[in-house]
Parts: sequence; structure tokens; C-alpha cells
Amino acid sequence: MERTDIYTVIGKNIKKYRKIAGLSGEQLARKANLSYGFIKNLEAKNVRATISIETLQLIADCLDTNIINLLKED
Repeated sequence: MERTDIYTVIGKNIKKYRKIAGLSGEQLARKANLSYGFIKNLEAKNVRATISIETLQLIADCLDTNIINLLKED
């Protein structure tokens, strides 16, 4: 099985859990005190936005999930 790029996995999972939480990208950005462009870039499969572990944890908290769910590949 071919491994998926970690940036693609993170972006896909942020989008998945954002939708589960019923948030738009703009709402998540406001809740996390991040720019919408940053969230949009994270979710884009072809864009590699640099993200710290702390920021990833912040996003996970805003999405009422844990950081592991944002890192694991389906």
C-alpha cells in the first residue's frame, strides 16, 4: 500500500472534522485565531502549509477531536 503524504492526510482530516463540527473554514479560523487563508491552505491537497504541533493541537481542540485523528490515515 502506498503511503499518502502527511500534509494531504492532515488537510483531509481537518476538513473532515471541520464538517463534522458544522464549521465553515472561516468559522474554524476565527475559533482558532488563525487566518482563513492558512486553514484553506492546510485543507488544499496540493499546498504544503507548515504547521507546528501546537497549532495542530489547537485546531484539534477547536474541532473537539484529538491530534491523533488529524494525523492518522484512513
